[in-house]
Amino acid sequence: MRKFLPTIFFIILFLAFFSPFVFQNKLPIPSDTIVGLYHPFRDAYIKDYPNGIPFKNFLITDPVRQQYLWRNLSAETEKRFELPLWNPYNFAGTPLLANFQSAVFYPLNLIFLIFPFSLGWSFLILLQPLLAGVFLYLYLNNLKINRYSSLLGAISFAFSGFSIAWLEWGTVGHTALWLPLVLLSIDKLFFHSGHLKISNFKPALPAGRFLISNNKIRIWSLIFLFSLTPSFFAGHLQTFFYLFLISAVYFFVRWLQSGRAKNVLSLFIILISLFFIITLVQWLPTLQFILLSARGMDQDWHNEGWFIPWQNLVQFIAPDFFGNPATLNYWGMWNYAEFVGYIGIFPFIMAIFAMFNRRDKKTFFFGSIFFLSLIFSLPTIFAKIPYILQIPFLSTSQPTRLLFLTNFSLAVLAALGSDLLIRNYQRKQIIYVLLFFLVVFAGLWIFVLIGINLFTGITPENLLVAKRNLFFPTLVFAISVALIFAWDRLSKTNSSIIILLCIVITVVFDLLRFGTKFTPFTSKEFLFPTTKTIDFLQKQKGQFRIMSTDDRILPPNFSIAFHLQSIAGYDPLYLLSYGELIAASERNGPNISPPFGFNRIITPHNYESKIIDLLGVKFVLSLDDIHSPKLKKVFQEGKTRVYENNKALPRSFFVGKIKLVNDKQSAIEELLDQDNSPQRLAVVLDPRSITLSDKFEIGTVAISQYTTNRLIINTRNKGHGFLVLMDTFYPTWHAKICSMAESSCQDTKIYLTNYNFRGIEVPKNAEAKRVENSLRPKILTGITLR
Repeated sequence: MRKFLPTIFFIILFLAFFSPFVFQNKLPIPSDTIVGLYHPFRDAYIKDYPNGIPFKNFLITDPVRQQYLWRNLSAETEKRFELPLWNPYNFAGTPLLANFQSAVFYPLNLIFLIFPFSLGWSFLILLQPLLAGVFLYLYLNNLKINRYSSLLGAISFAFSGFSIAWLEWGTVGHTALWLPLVLLSIDKLFFHSGHLKISNFKPALPAGRFLISNNKIRIWSLIFLFSLTPSFFAGHLQTFFYLFLISAVYFFVRWLQSGRAKNVLSLFIILISLFFIITLVQWLPTLQFILLSARGMDQDWHNEGWFIPWQNLVQFIAPDFFGNPATLNYWGMWNYAEFVGYIGIFPFIMAIFAMFNRRDKKTFFFGSIFFLSLIFSLPTIFAKIPYILQIPFLSTSQPTRLLFLTNFSLAVLAALGSDLLIRNYQRKQIIYVLLFFLVVFAGLWIFVLIGINLFTGITPENLLVAKRNLFFPTLVFAISVALIFAWDRLSKTNSSIIILLCIVITVVFDLLRFGTKFTPFTSKEFLFPTTKTIDFLQKQKGQFRIMSTDDRILPPNFSIAFHLQSIAGYDPLYLLSYGELIAASERNGPNISPPFGFNRIITPHNYESKIIDLLGVKFVLSLDDIHSPKLKKVFQEGKTRVYENNKALPRSFFVGKIKLVNDKQSAIEELLDQDNSPQRLAVVLDPRSITLSDKFEIGTVAISQYTTNRLIINTRNKGHGFLVLMDTFYPTWHAKICSMAESSCQDTKIYLTNYNFRGIEVPKNAEAKRVENSLRPKILTGITLR
């Protein structure tokens, strides 16, 4: 029975944390923010909830504004046996697969093909702490650490501050959870090749001998690939970069310990090469998107909270010292979730105990990872170097995400420290660690009791929050001290198992309280419910776009859930050309110079702009009355008003003339020239297009098919024509001119037209045109597409 106690405790913790889903049929997704924060959903519930439906955590909105929607759209496309290359519902069209966070190739997406998407999403979220805990438990067991200590480390990582803060995103945590399996597979490769002794393991083969035909080597080679590749495909590039870096360093350290075995090094190089080949299907589209995006303008490392503030280190001991967004009393700097590195009081004590009392290479390695991750996430001179030097990728990555490595290394160290305590080595040294924590807690209590007299800018209300949230960590610390002294007295008696169980129970209760306080579970009915406004928009015929004059109405990306096309969008990667176009629209002039006044969230509000008409915005949503000659109110639900734009241009049309320009500034100036009508004149940004005619015939246009990856447009024109399609230009789109009479199609060029959109020459008497997206990226060719 004792053998299975760690497993039983982990299952109990897992079921207790996810009990709202298991027993109450609630979903682990913050859908209460949809109906609690935004219109027209608030309007639909206004009769019973005049102030909006209460929501648990306002800080967690990204999962319902980004990840859930992108994954759902991807799953819908994949069920049609198509690659989810394009998202036509935001930014007037934007790459989907290439945005990386859509995690199109993540193997666990198979869940979405088996279950309804909301249920599949719930299983995906459940799997994160489960797999993280299981993988770390296996890795720690491989190091021959006591099973209770291994359980302590597994629980600490699975329900750490980093894991809980990013749990419902479905990307960050899934990228991180594979790290212990990667490290385990590296150890196994060395062990089964006979080059490494782990703890009291004995080499399976004589030192220096390596058999590639060994079945176990083949198995662990596959496991290494299977763990590294899903981590990359899970959807968070920055977290994967940290994982890959630590994995490479770990391999190098093990390689040195093994006597620099060349054959193992060769195998590792082969496996890494295979990894890069397998993941090319994601690397190439993402790299292409990054090169065309405004990512370099998205972040500013000078902003407050870019690094972990020094004072927020207190969250390693008291996670809610500055309050908690779930209780609406957070008074700390910027974002609670970016700074919380809590792993539990007892595990943290054990981690510090290990760092100062264990004298082995494992402790040195993970202790080094802990200190380095902190040094580069705090506002130190070392952390600022990548931003000062503008190092690509690193200079746009927020260093607070290094808490992944901080929490992981602390969890391993907690297991190592607990193992040291249980094995009776240097047990008296724990006194010094406990005294250190006692001094820290005493200092915090002095601060909350008299801090108002010592520091400016801190209110009595702030200190009251800190005081209330210091009680529980102090209580857990006192219980932990009592259990440590009890273990010192009773470890050699029959009561030792009881003490171990009490320690596990304390850690479980501590982390369960922390995790459940922050994490929302919500009713299914709140997950993108339809309303009268949405039903009205969905019934409108033809291809059109919508916009909102207020950020509280159908915020960016929500339109994906209802297959409504919007000019707004929310994505860390968005096309630079589209950002420049919207900047000019909002400024009412041909000014495309950065900064734009927005970064990853684009919500155009200037409905009077000529560009809004050009984008085909047929309906404008507002919470206030609008008085504009081009807008007519056609619907209202609660506070949400819907106006129809009578100047909205059709999605596709022929023009009589084109204007060739050589640079972006000339293009935006011509586009916004009041003397130029977009329906008569198209601005083509392509200096090599000297063969284009000055005058074209006006034909008829009808869109017969419009899907995520394919458009079929029926055209009739007596003479040579130029067709404008007001969808975002992107290099992976290809066009064909098809003759129905001859049943043949020919490739034709797509021109960058009207600054951000598509234009195509249509030969005389052509009857149909097909435009489709394919995975044929051309990274170095810029805007040119054949």
